[in-house]
Amino acid sequence: MNQNRLVTVALTALAPVSWGSTYFVTTQFLPADRPLFTGMMRALPAGLALLALTRRLPRGDWWWKAAVLGALNIGAFFPLLFLSAYRLPGGMAAVIGSVGPLWVAGLAALFLGEKPTLRTLLTGIAAALGVSLVVLKAAGAFDAIGVIAALGSSASMSAGTVFTKRWGRPEGVGPLVLTGWQLTAGGLLIAPVAFFVEGAPPALDGRNIAGYVYLALVNTAVAYWLWFRGIGRMTATSVTFLGPLSPLTAAVIGWAALGQALAPVQVLGMAIAFGATLAGQVTPKKAAESTQSFSSAEDNQRELSMDVTSRSMRR
Repeated sequence: MNQNRLVTVALTALAPVSWGSTYFVTTQFLPADRPLFTGMMRALPAGLALLALTRRLPRGDWWWKAAVLGALNIGAFFPLLFLSAYRLPGGMAAVIGSVGPLWVAGLAALFLGEKPTLRTLLTGIAAALGVSLVVLKAAGAFDAIGVIAALGSSASMSAGTVFTKRWGRPEGVGPLVLTGWQLTAGGLLIAPVAFFVEGAPPALDGRNIAGYVYLALVNTAVAYWLWFRGIGRMTATSVTFLGPLSPLTAAVIGWAALGQALAPVQVLGMAIAFGATLAGQVTPKKAAESTQSFSSAEDNQRELSMDVTSRSMRR
């Protein structure tokens, strides 16, 4: 793995690491039992802030593409994820969600021509096994709606990852702009559902506001920018194999900040899941060359744009 790819992987990995803090922030800083409102507050303010910062709106067919990606990555993903977390026994939602690499492997073969290898499938199974050892707890009733919601959230995010890779970005549009479009579209999709299901927004104190500011800026705006940036520079399968870092981070935060004990089997699970994450970054030579070519072309286009701008300013 060359240095540029190592940096790209490390920066992209910060996204699921950040998402791993969501449970801690939600339970310690936010109002209870308002998952849809929380989803809206994560996405919409961050999206509007990025739109104001970048001052760029979609054009042509990117209106509907941005809406579809926003629905898959944000608008459908957040509510389904929270619904599964509320209805399933402890950790079950994370276990079902950890099959994301297998979803992506299948979708990438269908839409991107990235043929899954036996190593990819075995690595995906190992990742799901490792996560299950870390978070799965025996308790609670098995809930069909919760299982469907968990599978739906995983499939939604996986499809969003694949189609973000397939469609790329419009010429001259960076990942920050694309992030703003998707967060705004997803937040607008969640907002009416949140008000219909949960009613008026709750009264917020300073602690709640601090939690929402963190979720909107660090956990969502910055994290999703890094995630979409990584999708543009890596294969879809490699990106999704970073996903298990989220439940692993949540487990570490629970141990360090909440005093939750880690049993030996959980430590073993963390080692297996982390090993699968590393193994998922080893891409076939052809796919790596293709991604590198895309990244190099993107860099050349950016340099050309900067050169044109510089010449225009000198004139």
